[in-house]
Amino acid sequence: MAATGAGKTMDKEKKYDRQLRLWGDHGQAALEASRVCLVNVTATGTETLKNLILPGIGWFTIIDGGKVTGEDVGNNFFLERDSIGKSRAEMATECLLELNSDVRGDFIDENPEHLLEANPEFFRSFSCVIAAQMPERTLLSLASVLWDYGIPLLVCRSYGLIGYMRVVVKEHTVIESHPDNAHSDLRLDRPFPALAAYVDAIDMDSLSKKDHSHTPFPVILLKHLMQWRKEHEGDMPKNYKEKGVFKEMVRKGMWENEEGPGEPEENFEEAIRHTNTALVPTRIPSEIQTLFEDDGCKNLNAESSDFFVMTKALKEFAENEGKGALPLRGAIPDMFADSERYIQLQNIYRDQAKQDASVVASRVSQILSSIGRPSHCIPEEAIRLFCRNAAFLRVVRTRSLEEEYNPEKACVNEMGVQLENPDSEIALYIMLRAVDKFQQQYGRYPGYYDDQVEADIPKLKACMCGLLQEWSLTPYIKDEYVHEMCRYGGSELHSVAAFMGGAAAQEVIKLVTKQFVPFNNTYIYNAMNSSSATYTL
Repeated sequence: MAATGAGKTMDKEKKYDRQLRLWGDHGQAALEASRVCLVNVTATGTETLKNLILPGIGWFTIIDGGKVTGEDVGNNFFLERDSIGKSRAEMATECLLELNSDVRGDFIDENPEHLLEANPEFFRSFSCVIAAQMPERTLLSLASVLWDYGIPLLVCRSYGLIGYMRVVVKEHTVIESHPDNAHSDLRLDRPFPALAAYVDAIDMDSLSKKDHSHTPFPVILLKHLMQWRKEHEGDMPKNYKEKGVFKEMVRKGMWENEEGPGEPEENFEEAIRHTNTALVPTRIPSEIQTLFEDDGCKNLNAESSDFFVMTKALKEFAENEGKGALPLRGAIPDMFADSERYIQLQNIYRDQAKQDASVVASRVSQILSSIGRPSHCIPEEAIRLFCRNAAFLRVVRTRSLEEEYNPEKACVNEMGVQLENPDSEIALYIMLRAVDKFQQQYGRYPGYYDDQVEADIPKLKACMCGLLQEWSLTPYIKDEYVHEMCRYGGSELHSVAAFMGGAAAQEVIKLVTKQFVPFNNTYIYNAMNSSSATYTL
């Protein structure tokens, strides 16, 4: 008997349980709606695709016009010996589709360069394109097409013991950036009316010992803060000394009876521990202030993204109803308290957050009408999500590959500073650029033939020095790097490819779900000493 819709939903929740905890139902829905293209069947490329198929991307397409060789079988787990001589794209697609029955995929057995020349519009339908081990000229052509279409490109490769990734995206907006160790938005320095009334109605001196020891710590802090401000002309505890005095004030508020102080109360200890973070003044983060001044926010039109329409509404809220603050997040942390009091406090914060989001939604509607779009084309749920994450919004804009590869626009200062450290991973980036230059000049990678390794060393060094000369940089990179690149012979090691495939898939998921913040813009992995670095180039 076929499974019901509810049964299928439960099966899917069980199957994807761990990732649903990371990016939620809406993130999973975005992943399942995505269409990802892989250009070239390499070990790195198929490892990346594997790590996207397992969590359930919607559809993938592989483009590769080559045939399976013995070398492919030796380093790629998704190509088998029986496939030698057959279409590389077809064989990889068959193996990858076995990983997850929820995913669909197809292939195009054609040279990517020919497809780019004949039908560049083909790439417009994808959520993201992954380019693996592409020659420089073809890569630049693909990057230019995708840049014009506004489609993210992830360049990834492994070369011997070196891994490389480059994110190329004109503009990528992130609402759910999931920052680490974000402070709770308690607003104790500027309590909203409902919170102030709730706390003011509680008389700590008249509470029973049980209720006293189960009062939520924000209530305790705000009670004592009100007392402090009365005694200090409305000022908050500002410095280390004043905060120390304030903590002692809180400590003295613990339960006492006729026999004297009782046992220390866990909720009061919790209040003392949270004093420094809870008393941080409520401000608009500098990153959000920068967004308010962004051209995308200031110059709205009918083509503006929903992100910047909501950002404009957020700015208007902060300048008016918010009185210099963003909408309340509405969430409170876990704390030592009885269920009744915790839920009461939680509902107070949630209700205020809903009110703030409702005001922002009204402003969004007005802005949409003013730019000629339907006033309710942005769902209320999307606006509420935006308001909950208003302090953590991010916009990533990378440089195009065309700019990076233009000698006159290269980030010479960044590379020069990094090269002052002879062991910097930037040297590996320069060496990868040098081997591509070698490949363009000689039609193969240095050291590809074992009997030419030694002869290729001075040739590769000349390519490297030529690049450094174009950038007006001192030609000093360790000779051992040149020797290593020739020794690699353009080979792909599966261990490095597997590592890079995991890292690359993570970035693709960030791009298609628009959650978490992708790196900007170049990542280098050095498997020789297990180190890595990111650079803005």
